[in-house]
Amino acid sequence: MRVMHWLFLVSAALFVVGIAFLVASTRPTGERPATEAAVTTPVASVQQIMRGIVAPAANVVFNSVATTITLSGTEERAPRTPEEWNAVGDSAAALVESGNLLMLGDRAVDKGNWMTMSRALMDASRVALKAIEAKNVEGLFSSSEAINATCDSCHQRYQRQ
Repeated sequence: MRVMHWLFLVSAALFVVGIAFLVASTRPTGERPATEAAVTTPVASVQQIMRGIVAPAANVVFNSVATTITLSGTEERAPRTPEEWNAVGDSAAALVESGNLLMLGDRAVDKGNWMTMSRALMDASRVALKAIEAKNVEGLFSSSEAINATCDSCHQRYQRQ
């Protein structure tokens, strides 16, 4: 009889532990399900993004590297201090993020060229970010030319009067 009693206790214990595992595995972990997407509500217009984010950030990147030749000599301008590199990097990052903003909601004028040009702005700005991280003045200069080219091609097609 003792063996039967012992088997009953072991079976009951295993049953309780099994139920505990089932309950623990079905409890929510506090994480959002992967199917839930973040809800975004675009507020700014394309013009506001251009005037408030893109133009100021692009000007910082464009003006960060320059060579000025005057009668009194040649002046080379490039970021030198960590603060100067950070300021240019912040502007390049703002350009990348502005590409995201331009593709959100009804800001996207179309799903073809508009999206392609927004991604091109982001890609060129990422190249600038990499040059900035490497403190590569020549890379920053050439990436600013690529950023300018993406802006020009988009403005030729979409800029409204």
